[in-house]
Amino acid sequence: MRIIFLVFFLLWGVQAIAAAVEVKNFDTPEQERVYNSLISELRCLVCQNQTIADSNADLAKDLRAQVYKMLQQGKSRQEIVDFMTQRYGDFVLYNPPMKAKTSLLWLAPLLFLVIGLLVAWSVVRKKRLATRSESAHDSAQSEEIRRLLEQGDDR
Repeated sequence: MRIIFLVFFLLWGVQAIAAAVEVKNFDTPEQERVYNSLISELRCLVCQNQTIADSNADLAKDLRAQVYKMLQQGKSRQEIVDFMTQRYGDFVLYNPPMKAKTSLLWLAPLLFLVIGLLVAWSVVRKKRLATRSESAHDSAQSEEIRRLLEQGDDR
């Protein structure tokens, strides 16, 4: 009896794992390659920083099904990308195109780098000027002390 329960639970566990795997049948290997490429490049709109290939969210499952359906209908890769961006915006793409709306996404890192370099240059410059002025001040003070000591010796 124990063996029957053990076999039952093992088979039940294997069935649960098999149910979690999506199996898609493609007409050509090219369709499968395009499908895998697309689902790896489209962002899950529900999850944080996951593609629809990686996500188990219901929306990601729906988007994978939509991509598969469109490929089966003979749609090209570009037509599918256009459909997704028209429906969900450029955010659905992991690598958004350079447009006026997305220029800040592309230029912000460069802008922050330039600002950081300018701040660092300014801090170093001020430090150098302060050091030079201190050394000039120290030498002027030393000269004044030496002059006063010499005057004191003369009296």
